[in-house]
Amino acid sequence: MNHSIQIIISILLACVPVLIWGYIYYKKHPEKRNIEVLTFVVGALAVFPILFYKFLWQFFPWINAFKLADYYQNDLIGFSNLMIVPLSVIITFMFVGIIEEIMKMLSVKVTDDDEIKNVDDAIEFFIIAALGFSFVENILYFYNIWISQGTSNLLLPFLFRSTFSTFAHLMFSGILGYYYGMAHFAKPILQEELKAKRKQWVQKIHNIFNFKKEGIFYKEVILEGLLISIGLHAIFNIILEMDLNFLIVPFLFAGYKTLDYLFKKKENHKEYGKVLAYVRNHPHPRTGVYFERKSIKKEEV
Repeated sequence: MNHSIQIIISILLACVPVLIWGYIYYKKHPEKRNIEVLTFVVGALAVFPILFYKFLWQFFPWINAFKLADYYQNDLIGFSNLMIVPLSVIITFMFVGIIEEIMKMLSVKVTDDDEIKNVDDAIEFFIIAALGFSFVENILYFYNIWISQGTSNLLLPFLFRSTFSTFAHLMFSGILGYYYGMAHFAKPILQEELKAKRKQWVQKIHNIFNFKKEGIFYKEVILEGLLISIGLHAIFNIILEMDLNFLIVPFLFAGYKTLDYLFKKKENHKEYGKVLAYVRNHPHPRTGVYFERKSIKKEEV
């Protein structure tokens, strides 16, 4: 069969989970259509730097982190009597999680930083970016299986990637989006905590040293979110690698319930950009400066 036709059909197959999962989350949490499309496209493009990194392996083998992990393949870690995992597998999939989750986070940071008005927005944009990332990943996956194993071996991978793997991407990124939103609104969140829990004289003292504490809060929350999403990503891949398929459904179901819980948290829907001072707690991804968006405040008034 012509390779062009195989590519086109692979794209069409990859569109199926995009339409299904995209409809599910758009119906529940609609955003501006043009912003969603842009986020999806940038999330999809985030795959290509990773492909370029892998392409460089043939010229610079020493940058291949997977080969470095092979040095630890004889070191075993036992999580129970029934589960022993080579250290090389853990290192490999932690590295995969690091690259993929950071690339998806950068996609949102570049495209949607100005559009995030509450924590809920951050979760949604991260899910959309993950959907774009998964879309390109599925295209490559379906195409490679087709040309190497034939169409007869394509059905099961298609069903698995469309359901479990695609949702896994959404889950990892959605949870990271929650932490990103918390970090994004570190200042207003801290302001609300102070107003609710601290006395007036304590609040005044805090205001003097506020900037330093916000910076620490921002970095800690981003790091926490990355570690959790990368860890979940690695666990999912290890489950697949070790053929522990009976764990996939409960693992993803727990992830779905977690995402649902985060979406329903009332504080995640507060319009921090409107209710409190809209001052960035971190540098703008394009200009690299902290600023107050006075123009937007005027429009909202």
